[in-house]
Amino acid sequence: MKAILAAVLVSGAAISAAAQTPPAQAPAPNPAVDLDILRVQVILDHLGFGPGVLDGRGGIALVNALKGFQESRGLPVTGKTDAATVQALSAYRNARPTVTLPLSRAALTGPFIDPLPKDYAVQAKLPTIGYRSPMEKLAEMFHTTPAVIMALNSPQTMLTVGTKVVFPNALPSSRQYDPKLTDEWRATLNMLNVDANQPQADHIVVDKSDGVLRVMDKDDKLIAQFTATMGSEHDPLPLGNWTIKGADYNPKFHYNPALFWDAKKGDDKELLPPGPNGPVGVVWLDLSKDHYGIHGTPNPETIGRAESHGCIRLTNWDGARLSVMVKPGTKAVFRA
Repeated sequence: MKAILAAVLVSGAAISAAAQTPPAQAPAPNPAVDLDILRVQVILDHLGFGPGVLDGRGGIALVNALKGFQESRGLPVTGKTDAATVQALSAYRNARPTVTLPLSRAALTGPFIDPLPKDYAVQAKLPTIGYRSPMEKLAEMFHTTPAVIMALNSPQTMLTVGTKVVFPNALPSSRQYDPKLTDEWRATLNMLNVDANQPQADHIVVDKSDGVLRVMDKDDKLIAQFTATMGSEHDPLPLGNWTIKGADYNPKFHYNPALFWDAKKGDDKELLPPGPNGPVGVVWLDLSKDHYGIHGTPNPETIGRAESHGCIRLTNWDGARLSVMVKPGTKAVFRA
């Protein structure tokens, strides 16, 4: 893939003005982060075909994203950066894989909870289930992991206000969010670098066989796609036709041990405070199926690789993005 992309992704129209801005400093080469792969991930992320964590390494989420992009463009669906796909991606070849930004005070502000207790009874007593550290917050802001940020920067880089840090280029093209949304939710979308320019879903399709959530228009054309975790042996995906009843942003979580096969003996019901590291992350899209929803996660690196308690789990940034694509009454089709 690297050899092909190096030959093609050299000039042309960019995704956004932010993507065209040269970084203040180029990241030092690091074998753990392939910048050509990262560029493809960045392009797909901007286009609404979520490649999961932006890490420059690839994996099942990138394969899924490439398949979604290929389907949306009428290309052979291979999940690879073949010649036809590279040609289609070349329209966005000015998109830079990284961006260098000075750290703001807001980006480094908590509250931070470290260590984060695992026991729900203890979590229920917290004011919030926040990020563990500024690094974890920064990683989620740029759709990546702390390890990737460390790989892109010098070991001497300090997380202090004004320090220039290299990140995967997850910057949106617009932050003009719907004024009808609450101030808190607009702030969350802004923090997570969710683009305000989103296509509107006619319906969504959750496909267990592919492990993806597809966003479709009224002509049944694929317009966005995200790798998801959906169900398990103990709590299978509820197949059928449902509707999205509404969205709860930065939700509290009602823990009911009777609904969890792996609950500890003696657990009581608990009401957990909101926070990005809570069990459902930053958003809950309520479904017409009782006790089921589409939600975020505190562990984005596990999406597509772990099990859920029957719900559909996305990265926090993909869950937030989906929330502005759908509305109450949007049809949700779950199939095997």
